[in-house]
Amino acid sequence: MTELENRVMELEAKVAFQDDTIETLNDELKAHQQRLAKMQRQIELLGEKIKESREEGLMPQHQEPPPPHY
Repeated sequence: MTELENRVMELEAKVAFQDDTIETLNDELKAHQQRLAKMQRQIELLGEKIKESREEGLMPQHQEPPPPHY
């Protein structure tokens, strides 16, 4: 093979490796985005639960009596 053919083959191999790396990184990014969206939804649900519990008449923490072991 000529030097030019060798260089072209090297470049093709690098491009194939880069394509594979980009694909892998893209898959990881998608997974992270899905996990982040799930965590954000969980935080929203927790916030709603806290808000509901305050509205249900629970005493603020500073007004609650101390636990029995005190």
